Amino acid sequence: MKKWPSCLEPGSWIDELRLAQELGISRTPLREALKVLAAEGLVTMKVRRGAYVTEVSAQDMRDVYHLLALLESDAAAMVALTATDAQLAELQALHQELETAVADRDRFFAINERFHMRLLALAQNRWRDQMVADLRKVMKLNRHNSLFKTGRLQESLAEHRAIMSALLARDATATTARMREHFTNGLTAAV
Repeated sequence: MKKWPSCLEPGSWIDELRLAQELGISRTPLREALKVLAAEGLVTMKVRRGAYVTEVSAQDMRDVYHLLALLESDAAAMVALTATDAQLAELQALHQELETAVADRDRFFAINERFHMRLLALAQNRWRDQMVADLRKVMKLNRHNSLFKTGRLQESLAEHRAIMSALLARDATATTARMREHFTNGLTAAV
């Protein structure tokens, strides 16, 4: 079984030949994959210099978090108003998993992602879902993820509790406010 190549830091040159060898593929499919990643903004192609992992500036992060706050707070408000009891129970179950994952950052991050994606799915707007998916790809380029800052997991968990409380109360206004605060605090920790 082949070992997956190590991760490259933002700004790193992508050595196509070495990567193709590590993956056991020819350069043609690798180049096609890099074109797709470039179209998604994850790779930057430089003429006569090759492909590089896209760098994300502090302003990029502010822009991404701003848009995510708008899109996800709108989705959360919709869920507060339209979700069935069973759907809210599903979100509550994900939140309970999050409560037990604080000691494991990777697990916490994965459950956090599932919670946000499920909330978006319940809001039923495929266009918003696509925009958020694209924005989250850019957010993941930031190697200094906000959840890895000291104390941020506990803060994020408290914010999730407030979001769940507003959702369960079916208070769209409070849910919007709590979700926006969640992203504002995440941005503060990320930049």
